[in-house]
Amino acid sequence: MKLFLKFLLLVALFFASWFVLRQVDWVTLLKVKQMTRTTEEKLGNLFWEMLDQTEDIDHSQEVAGTIDSLLTHLCKANAIDREKIKLHVVDKDMVNAFTLPDAHLVILTGLVNESENEAELLGVIAHELAHVEKNHVMKKLVKEIGLSVLISMTQGGSGETVRQAMQLLTSSAYDRELEREADLTAVDFLIKAEVDPEPFANFLYRLSENEEHIPRQVFWITTHPDSKERAENIINYMKGRDIHKKSILTPEEWGKLKEKTASED
Repeated sequence: MKLFLKFLLLVALFFASWFVLRQVDWVTLLKVKQMTRTTEEKLGNLFWEMLDQTEDIDHSQEVAGTIDSLLTHLCKANAIDREKIKLHVVDKDMVNAFTLPDAHLVILTGLVNESENEAELLGVIAHELAHVEKNHVMKKLVKEIGLSVLISMTQGGSGETVRQAMQLLTSSAYDRELEREADLTAVDFLIKAEVDPEPFANFLYRLSENEEHIPRQVFWITTHPDSKERAENIINYMKGRDIHKKSILTPEEWGKLKEKTASED
């Protein structure tokens, strides 16, 4: 009798699941997903074209090439497709880095100057790479602007709307939960790449302690609030982890990168 009741229950569950799945409009869901992906690609191109026309982009091997080697090391160690990440180095003294839709990663040379060692710089790059991998950029845009407005932007929408969206990505914070996720994911990325995450926490501590005296150029702190708390979370998260530390750049390469970016600024 018990066996028969179990059989009836399984049959009932099967037909209940089948009924629920039949109610899902899979064609519509797939179309929405494809539309979102297409919109993301177009937005990435749209935002990048705006930056490319207004900023001084560094394509040199000494600067862009060296930063690319750091990014490539992170990607390789974490099985991230390096080809999908579109790295851009902007010659500007603002201490900032940000991501745009479709995996555009933008690093400002002011960030290199503010970093005391390669591990600090790698921490910020890993944090921004986490935003890419977790799809935080589109989540933020869809939440704060709306998918319909984003789609209209890619179809010849208002230039002012595009500028406002760009401002949203470059100078305003992500949700607290997304920032925490990006920080902790960055720690995972760094540990797998045999990079000590502690300098990343030190970077946050140092800038937050001097926040009152920091000029507006330090956008990475003003757009990433609660820096002391985030640094403490990073330290706590890495406790007990097996961390192997090694340098990616030689001291000469790091010194040359610092010197080159300082002279460009």
